[in-house]
Amino acid sequence: MTINDEILILANQLANTGKKPTVAMIKGKLSKKVTLPVIISTLKVWKHDPNFISISEETSEIKEESSAVADTDSFKDSLHVELAHMKQEIIELKQMIKQLIEQQNR
Repeated sequence: MTINDEILILANQLANTGKKPTVAMIKGKLSKKVTLPVIISTLKVWKHDPNFISISEETSEIKEESSAVADTDSFKDSLHVELAHMKQEIIELKQMIKQLIEQQNR
């Protein structure tokens, strides 16, 4: 379960009991520390859904797997970009070495 899911579930649970979810109420019930901007931005887009009060294990596993795949893809993309930069630097260094050797042979 993502932290946004947890915030939305807590907001729905509070709303189901007739309470208006506030940042303070949500922050006090979260399973881990979360920055206030995350809570605020999630509550801004929250729409009361009385049935969204928990995530089934299967849904949670699917979200975790898709998140892991997205993280892996992002990591691979970053590696490819970094590798391309390193290859370019190697080419430039080889050219500089070649120029230095030519200057010494004159």
